[in-house]
Amino acid sequence: MKDYHINIFYSEEDNGYIADIPDLKHCSAFGETPQEALAEVEIAKELWIEAAKTQGKTIPCPQYKPVIYQLAV
Repeated sequence: MKDYHINIFYSEEDNGYIADIPDLKHCSAFGETPQEALAEVEIAKELWIEAAKTQGKTIPCPQYKPVIYQLAV
């Protein structure tokens, strides 16, 4: 299975980096560095999937692709 795309961007408002997974609604994390944000969102992803399974919710397949990758095809 392909893995989920992760966006990482700097937030001036939060004074740090935000990582999010578009395919998993509200799955995001904060870090003081991009690497820290990535590590935190990987943990959030596992917890998101675990919670969805526990609640009997559907876990979406990875589908999100940034526009730049869609243009390259």
